[in-house]
Amino acid sequence: MKSRVSDFAIIFFNRDTNSCGRKEIYAMRKIELLAPAKNAEIGIEAIRHGADAVYIGPPAFGARAAAGNSIEDIKRLCDFAHLFGAAIYITFNTILYDDELAEAERMIYQLYEAGADALIVQDLSLLKMNLPPIALHSSTQMDMTNVEKAQFMEKMGFSQIVLARESSIDEIKKFYDAVDIPLEGFIHGALCVSYSGRCYVSESCFGRSANRGHCAQFCRLSFDLIDAMGNIIQKDKHLLSLQDMNRSASIEEMMDAGISSFKIEGRLKDLNYVKNVTAFYRQAIDKVIDKRQNDYCRTSYGISTYTFTPQLSKSFNRGFTEYFLHGRSKVHNFSTPKARGEFVGTIERSNRDAFYLKEDSNIAAGDGLCFLNSFGKLEGFRVNKVVNSAIFPGRSIRISRGTKIFRNLDIKFDTILQKTSAERKIQIEMILNETPEGFSITITDEKGYKIAKDFIIEKIMANTPQRENIIKQLSKWGNTIFAVKTFSLNTEKYFIPSSILSTWRREMEQLLIEEYQKMYQRQQRRQVAKDSSYYIQELDYTANVANHLAKDFYTEHGVNHIAPAFEIKPPQSPILMTCRHCIRYALGHCPQKHSAPLPWKEPLYLQSSDGRRFRLKFDCAKCEMQVLHS
Repeated sequence: MKSRVSDFAIIFFNRDTNSCGRKEIYAMRKIELLAPAKNAEIGIEAIRHGADAVYIGPPAFGARAAAGNSIEDIKRLCDFAHLFGAAIYITFNTILYDDELAEAERMIYQLYEAGADALIVQDLSLLKMNLPPIALHSSTQMDMTNVEKAQFMEKMGFSQIVLARESSIDEIKKFYDAVDIPLEGFIHGALCVSYSGRCYVSESCFGRSANRGHCAQFCRLSFDLIDAMGNIIQKDKHLLSLQDMNRSASIEEMMDAGISSFKIEGRLKDLNYVKNVTAFYRQAIDKVIDKRQNDYCRTSYGISTYTFTPQLSKSFNRGFTEYFLHGRSKVHNFSTPKARGEFVGTIERSNRDAFYLKEDSNIAAGDGLCFLNSFGKLEGFRVNKVVNSAIFPGRSIRISRGTKIFRNLDIKFDTILQKTSAERKIQIEMILNETPEGFSITITDEKGYKIAKDFIIEKIMANTPQRENIIKQLSKWGNTIFAVKTFSLNTEKYFIPSSILSTWRREMEQLLIEEYQKMYQRQQRRQVAKDSSYYIQELDYTANVANHLAKDFYTEHGVNHIAPAFEIKPPQSPILMTCRHCIRYALGHCPQKHSAPLPWKEPLYLQSSDGRRFRLKFDCAKCEMQVLHS
């Protein structure tokens, strides 16, 4: 296994925790679970449910314009996360216009002062700004599909790079061999059909730039697929809509390929989604770490416990795919872009009022169910009541025998998640000793950090046993972030009032928190290598250069032709989308895989409901599909 300074720690396992300790014994790679947050409340719950890091949008300049947050809320989230050694990353990942550069620079200073650990960025104008020493991570909008680009970003001082969602295991390995900074990979969530950062259809059709945080969700629309003769091959289908990513079965394989940070997509997702999905992947990653303790450890600490059993199928999903991780497979869902949820059963029989499933499905009143109707469209309804095995819909529906039923709202599961559903505790060991002038308390936490404090008090001999009360009072850490794992009492012959013991406990808690705040250290931005040339000398509009600082940056690094971003000057006959998803392959007519002659005359076109046409171009050498204006 390759050893590197940047994503390995010299550490040891302290007691039974998965956290990285402090003694220098041997090296293992730090593994991070990176969860999304629409707001600070969701971010705090992500930390409680086991996230090692959270990514969240700033007040502006984030690639999800609807998920901005105030500096004050970001500070509140940072303060909470840092107690557990967890990090907060800011999605500062839109392209910037010239009149925004000064405001962007000012805001970055505010974010740094608020405690943010890193910026997730796309626009390289930031490398020409006078910034605080905050770490930089590459955004998925950087379209990290090229090893040479990754090597350049490492030289430019980036601390972490996220690989394109389309990356396979073999491609991940190539990046891992090429760079010495941690690799971040998507593990779960919604998928963009185009390579991120290279989708211009929203800007072209609606004046809403995806690279500016205003994606119009074009890929979730329905289309007709038409050939060159005007024949309709597919009618009213969601031909660009993909299933959702789920790589939970390949976590260990992704670790071994080189992924150190596992990213959950979803900065617009609700609280229950983040709770459930984060908790699921916390448990799944910990299973691998427990098994491979000589190779991997967590990047944060504290043990999360849950009031529910995490299940990915219970949260929003359009069906699941590993999305090219092991090569081509089904990645699309042409029937609907809406949440399908979990399969619960098949219709055995039905009448005017109710239906019956072949399976025992535990359906409850209030559940949301759905199915594909006779027109191939997703149709949903709420359950009114369940009597024995008869399920009564809340409205009249027509549903035939053999129809598959899915549940996209489990009311019981949802109700559990709406309440307090997790707590995260740092395990501590306490020792109470006698001193010449009173007593002392020593606390050692799960990562090996130790604090001690003396308490001067008059000693009063006890008339009755004190052991039980002393342990009881000093172990009452309640709603704090600490939990007493073991307690050692080296004196019990003295009487100490319960009120005094409670005061000592609160003082120790405050001391611990103050020490954690002092001890937490943010990663600083890496140094930039001198005289580094960019790996190509000409950039087209897909480089997304929208301001003079970004242009100056590329010029200084050897680029001699720089086209403006699509948003600045739309090019002639642009490629609006570049996709690894291929409609020909999905329909069973890939020239590379299938020998039968094509049943249509090309080129093929997507036609939207408003009559607009988009030509499809197939690059079989790269195994890609492009979407262009017709």
